[in-house]
Amino acid sequence: MEFAVFVTLPGLVILLTVIAFADQFLRMTGRGKRTGTVSSTGFEQLHATFSQGKQNELKERQSALVLRDDEEDGAPPRHSTVDLGGGRAVIRIRPS
Repeated sequence: MEFAVFVTLPGLVILLTVIAFADQFLRMTGRGKRTGTVSSTGFEQLHATFSQGKQNELKERQSALVLRDDEEDGAPPRHSTVDLGGGRAVIRIRPS
């Protein structure tokens, strides 16, 4: 009978809240070694169930993880370098 409670929407919210408290408690005591939280993922999925905007946000976030992030986006490749630590910028202009 207890399982039937967690199949309903209010039961799911209660279960996610209990998992969130347990997750935070384990992280505060040092037993949780990871940096992210599991409970936030569950709440985001629950929010996406009722909000089309949140579904689009999660899809966009997932596609951004797949795309490659180049360091030289927007600049010609290997023509200019900036060394912030040394305070030097080199710009090479190709002859036409």
